[in-house]
Amino acid sequence: MGKIKVGINGFGRIGRLVARVILQSDDVELVAVNDPFIDTTYMTYMFKYDSVHGPWKHHELKVKDSKTLLFGERAVTVFGIRNPEEIPWHETGAEYVVESTGVFTDKEKAAAHLKGGAKKVVISAPSKDAPMFVVGVNEHEYKPEIDIVSNASCTTNCLAPLAKVINDKFGIIEGLMTTVHSITATQKTVDGPSMKDWRGGRAASFNIIPSSTGAAKAVGKVLPSLNGKLTGMAFRVPTVDVSVVDLTVRLEKRASYDEIKAAIKEAADGKLKGIMGYTEDDVVSTDFVGDSRSSIFDAKAGIALNDYFVKLVSWYDNGWGYSSRVVDLIRHMAKC
Repeated sequence: MGKIKVGINGFGRIGRLVARVILQSDDVELVAVNDPFIDTTYMTYMFKYDSVHGPWKHHELKVKDSKTLLFGERAVTVFGIRNPEEIPWHETGAEYVVESTGVFTDKEKAAAHLKGGAKKVVISAPSKDAPMFVVGVNEHEYKPEIDIVSNASCTTNCLAPLAKVINDKFGIIEGLMTTVHSITATQKTVDGPSMKDWRGGRAASFNIIPSSTGAAKAVGKVLPSLNGKLTGMAFRVPTVDVSVVDLTVRLEKRASYDEIKAAIKEAADGKLKGIMGYTEDDVVSTDFVGDSRSSIFDAKAGIALNDYFVKLVSWYDNGWGYSSRVVDLIRHMAKC
């Protein structure tokens, strides 16, 4: 099988990180990028320099012309088209399109890419109607006839593997999740208007901002046995990258905290290797910048009230880890 050819629509934070992941892989090829708001010169600059992950240190990157970037010898076609129906993905051979604008997140809107010649679309955000897949949890349920999928959210990708391990081994009666989440692009640098979420309009850089999230409820979509058993909320905090999930659950079966740690470690070393991690080190958030795993369980941070009621803590690089799963999901789809 040849390389999997991928196009990216939207060269924002996730789009650029997905590009970095692809360009460091041997089996996936980036053939096209569409973004109507930036030209090739500025696109090169934004890709080359990253305030979190540092400068690009691999192949030399340069502009060949107004419609082509060169990553070493590899040419990537650049489009600047607003209407996704008009993007000629077929001209570049792009079979899979990563929809990372944050705008075309439902099936009808994402389907516009199919009209341009793409065969499959992966939405890098939760979707109200596209099937959601979390690698390591339910990607085996993907069927080749499904053309549009969602990679869920970064928080669901952290929470779902952890919840699956606990539910499979001990059973979850109910639970609440809190994510302490780093700043994202939708937030404001200074206080500004935010009609749907007044608190969300407050300055991101020096506030802890309570916020809603559908990440916990979404676990019920990828793990139907947990549907209606989990919900949660978020605190947006002034860090630039890496977030952490706090999952507090009531268990069906009695389990000591040591038994819970052992179950998670077994999964992290076995069937969820590369997806789930386990650490007993005295870690802090910056230790996980650039970590490609979805969920890294912090054994020392969790605590049990008794053998049925526990708080579990798991870290995730909400940019790099999530983007790595987008590419993994494409790999899985290509094998089916």
